[in-house]
Amino acid sequence: MGERDEVVEYRQERYRPPAGAVTVLLVRHGASRAARADAPFPLVGGHADPELAAEGHAQAERVCARLAGERLDAVYVTTLRRTAQTAAPLVRRLGIEPRVEADLREVHLGAWEGGLFRRMVAEDAPEARRLWAEERWDVIPGAEPNEALAARVRRGIDRIAAAHPGGRVAVFTHGGVIAQALSLAAGARPLAFLGTDNCSISELVVIGERWSVRRFNDTAHLDGPGDGALT
Repeated sequence: MGERDEVVEYRQERYRPPAGAVTVLLVRHGASRAARADAPFPLVGGHADPELAAEGHAQAERVCARLAGERLDAVYVTTLRRTAQTAAPLVRRLGIEPRVEADLREVHLGAWEGGLFRRMVAEDAPEARRLWAEERWDVIPGAEPNEALAARVRRGIDRIAAAHPGGRVAVFTHGGVIAQALSLAAGARPLAFLGTDNCSISELVVIGERWSVRRFNDTAHLDGPGDGALT
């Protein structure tokens, strides 16, 4: 190499989405009110529709304060009010109207809707143990098959991505839906990503039919002073 030959260096750089890719921030709703046998949750379209608990509203304020600093082209919610209630502080700050994506509503739990799912899991019912072992929602009588859930989650995400090419959107949705979306992106087991925390942020990058997981269960905004009340 001569004295005048230029030395080319190739450095590591931060990730940047490819041109035209859509970044989808999947935000789980805040904690909803406690389930009680004597006060079942109301149903909307067959799905339980509890309101946020007090701690859920506090969580919503924190996640929305964090998202307010992001560049967002749209905010989406589902047909269930806990997502709209969680997104409310953000849409107020941004002065925009949230869009509704019905296909990203929570998995239908059949006979365990209305709050019974929480009880059956807490009591470690045989059907609950079988659900975790087989990783199939339709172990529950009348519940949604995995294949049906996967199809509608893909439809919903694809519809959002098509509406915002090259954009960045926040989608306030549900734990079962986030688990399914990330499973589709990663080619993972059906329930591998189940268990996101309330008001956590997970991130997908959508490039046509290719989805990539960029973030899972980010709760940094829920840590710090007073975080004990939010866990």
